[in-house]
Amino acid sequence: VQLQASGGGLVQAGGSLRLSCAASGLYFSINAMGWYRQAPGNQRELVAFITSGGSTNYADSGKGRFTISRDNAKKTVYLQMNSLKPEDTAVYYCVAPRATPGGYWGQGTLVTVSS
Repeated sequence: VQLQASGGGLVQAGGSLRLSCAASGLYFSINAMGWYRQAPGNQRELVAFITSGGSTNYADSGKGRFTISRDNAKKTVYLQMNSLKPEDTAVYYCVAPRATPGGYWGQGTLVTVSS
C-alpha cells in the first residue's frame, strides 16, 4: 500500500492550499480516509476524516476552513484548506486508519503558513 501526499508548500496567512493523496495497493472505495498533522514539538492530531460513504468529521481547529473529499475513481483523497493560519503549519499525513492495525500512513507533506 502506498499513500502519496502532495500539495504542501509555503503560503501566507489567509491563503489556501489543496492537499491530495493518491492511494495504490488499497481497496480505496471501501476504506475511510483521514488527514493528520504534526507540528514541531506537538503530537500528531486528526485534522479531518471521511468515511467510505462520504460522511465527514473535522477537528475543531479546521471546522469551517477545511474540507475533506474523495474521488474513488481516482483513488484520491483531498484536503482543501482555506483561511490558513500560522498555527496550521505542520507536516500533513494522509492515512487509511482502519485498513490495517495502526493504519497505513503516507510520507507527509509540509505546509508552512507565514504570518
